[in-house]
Amino acid sequence: MARPLTVVPAHSVAAVADALTDALAGSTTVCVLPDAPAPPGHDWPSALHLDLPVPADVAAVVATSGSTGTPRAVLLTAGSLLASAHATVRRLSGPGAWLLALPVSSIGGLQVLVRSRLADLDAVSLDRSAGFRAEAFVSAARELPAGLPHYTSLVSTQLRRLVHDRAGAEALAGFDAVLVGGGPLDDGLRAEATQAGVAIVSTYGMTETAGGCVYDGIPIQRAYVRASPNGLEIGGDVVALGYHAAPDQTRESFVDGWFQTRDAGAVDDNGRVSVIGRIDDVIISGGVNVAAGAVEELLCRRPDIADAAVLARPDAEWGQAVIALVVPADGESIDLADLRDYVTARLGTAAAPREVITVPALPRLHSGKLDRVAAQRLAASGPTPDGGR
Repeated sequence: MARPLTVVPAHSVAAVADALTDALAGSTTVCVLPDAPAPPGHDWPSALHLDLPVPADVAAVVATSGSTGTPRAVLLTAGSLLASAHATVRRLSGPGAWLLALPVSSIGGLQVLVRSRLADLDAVSLDRSAGFRAEAFVSAARELPAGLPHYTSLVSTQLRRLVHDRAGAEALAGFDAVLVGGGPLDDGLRAEATQAGVAIVSTYGMTETAGGCVYDGIPIQRAYVRASPNGLEIGGDVVALGYHAAPDQTRESFVDGWFQTRDAGAVDDNGRVSVIGRIDDVIISGGVNVAAGAVEELLCRRPDIADAAVLARPDAEWGQAVIALVVPADGESIDLADLRDYVTARLGTAAAPREVITVPALPRLHSGKLDRVAAQRLAASGPTPDGGR
C-alpha cells in the first residue's frame, strides 16, 4: 500500500522539515517543488509525474538538477537518506548545528535537514529571497547555537562569494566543516579558503546517491565507488531505487545495485576517488579532446573572473569551437587575446576559447548547478570570430 504523498513548495522550509520527519518515520512520502521555472510545457507536478503512484517504500521524491535536460524524479528511501546522513556525521565531528544555504528542493539542501534531525535540531535557514548574499550568510551564522559543532553545505559559487567578502570569510572560518559540492572545486579557490582558515571538505555525489558520498576523495561509510570504461559507478546503501515513472532510464542508470554516473574518473589502490568530469563533457576541436571542466577551473583561478562556464559551438573548420561564458569580477574587463594566451600556456592551444561572452551571471537551476541548456543557448548566440587557432 502506497504512502500518502506530501507535496511542499521549497520556500516553506519549516513545512518541508516537518514533512521530512514524517517521511523518515514511514508515514508519508515527501516531494519538494523547486522555486524555479518548471521545464517547458510542464508544471513541476507533471514534470515529476506526481499524478502516478509512488512505490510504498519511498520516503522522498527529489528532482535532479536537470543541468543537461529535463529533471528526473529520483526515488529515495529513508534507508538511503539516513545512511548518507549518519555516514556524514561520522566523517565530521559528530552531530551538530547546520546552516541551510542550499535550496531544500535539491538533495544537498534536503540532506542538511536530515542531518539536523539526527542532532534533534532545526537547521538555521539562510534568507535567499534576494539571492545568495554574504551579509545574509553572516547574519544566519550568528544564529547557530553555541556548544555544538557548526556545519554548512555550499556550492563553489557561494564559497567564492564568501571567501572574497571579508565578513563572509570570517564567518566561514568559524565553522567546523564547510562541505562544498554540486560540481568541481578548483584548487585555487580551495587554497584561498584554506588560507582564510576555512575547514573545507570537498564532496562528490548526486541526487541518485542521496547526496555527497565521497568526501575529500574517500567514500563515506556504506558507499562504494568503482571505475569502469563507462565511467564511475556507485553502490551501497546510499543508492536510490531509480527514477519515478521512467523504467527505461532506471534500467539504463541503475545496474545490479550500481548507479552509472557517466562521470570520468579513477579509483586508486588506496580507494581514493578522482573525478575528471562528465564523459560527454568533452569538446573535440580540431581532433583534440578538450575537457570543458578543466578549462572552467583554470578560468576561475583568475582574479578578474568571478565565474565561468565552457561550452562547445559547432564550427565548420574545427568541428567544435571552445566558447567561454564569463562573469567578470567587479570592475574588470576580459581581453580575449590575453585569455587565450593564459589557457594556451597551461592546457594547449586547442583548449583556448575562440570567443568570450561576458554575462552578469551564469544561468543556474534550482539546485544551484549550471543550467547547461540555457548556457548553451548563450554560447550559440553569436558567430565564432575569425582567426583563433
